[in-house]
Amino acid sequence: MFSSTGGPEKTTKSERTRALLRDLALRSFRERGYDATTMRLIAGEAGVSVGTTNYHFASKTDLVQELYIEVQERHRDAATPLLAETGDLIERLRIVYTTGLDQLTPYHAHAAEFVSAALAPRSGINPLAPESTSARDITEGLYTEAVAGARHTLPREIAAALPRALFLSHLLLALSWAYDDSPGQGRSRRLLDRGLSLLGLALPLARLPLLRRPLAELLALIGEARP
Repeated sequence: MFSSTGGPEKTTKSERTRALLRDLALRSFRERGYDATTMRLIAGEAGVSVGTTNYHFASKTDLVQELYIEVQERHRDAATPLLAETGDLIERLRIVYTTGLDQLTPYHAHAAEFVSAALAPRSGINPLAPESTSARDITEGLYTEAVAGARHTLPREIAAALPRALFLSHLLLALSWAYDDSPGQGRSRRLLDRGLSLLGLALPLARLPLLRRPLAELLALIGEARP
């Protein structure tokens, strides 16, 4: 490993242990799923005590949050260069949605386990939980970028409220995807295509004075579900 100055990157033993535990957990989540991945299992694979594992990650929730951030950082890396290629709003939204599903694909076999755990009362891995803020901000930031960088004539208040609603629809799409057993989760991708087609037809109506205020209020109401 080398630093940005070209010299060897200095890391402490504690940092290397934390990185190892994180990498082992992320691989286990992908290969074994949520239920089979335990703190004891990760500690055993790393050759450290459970106490050491808990020192770096207080609970499995912390490790799932590391997974969320990893997936969303990859999502951002995949979407950003593609967004630079088009100014069409619907195509930019399609890029964010589809690259998001692409990053989830390696976890599909165990996706329902994560959903079940996330929906438990007071779950710390719920995408709307305070613990998920960092990953959530990355995802919503992509939708904000998609709208802000697009060619459109949407009223300002509609464009400002749209990313939050898009983020929540992203979660609903991911929920559908998690239980989608069609080849390549094609059913969820077709649902996305139909939804974007309808959105493309509906958004121009936001410029009509009769519909502008009700739509703005509807988007604001939807956004209230986002912490």
